[in-house]
Amino acid sequence: MRHFEAIRSHLGGIHKLRQNEPYIISFDLELPDGRHQGIYLTELEDTDGQRFLRLSTPIGPLAGVDARRCLRFNWEQRTGYLAEADLDGSPYLHLCENRPYDYLDERELARLIEELGAIGDQLEQVVNGDADAL
Repeated sequence: MRHFEAIRSHLGGIHKLRQNEPYIISFDLELPDGRHQGIYLTELEDTDGQRFLRLSTPIGPLAGVDARRCLRFNWEQRTGYLAEADLDGSPYLHLCENRPYDYLDERELARLIEELGAIGDQLEQVVNGDADAL
């Protein structure tokens, strides 16, 4: 798992990709009780040229979300942080995680996807009630 194409190939064999573009893929992660969570993976590059994999999942609209609660959540987390990103032209709260490729293998990637999906679904339920909107 040293580059984005390896990630794409691996996940494309496991999940039906909803989005499959040069530097972004997405799919729906199946969760217990018939729920699902959208997972997005993109490639980032820092100023030194090191490449990272960003995993993210939308939580809900940013409007009405208390920034202090988001910052408190970020401070307490070991995996994932909350950020704002555009979704269909609207600002959305996303749960994200960035990882260098050097430390990714199939097992770690699966663990991150499962953890991000589960936490994302729990946060979505808090923000949107019990609706499975994302």
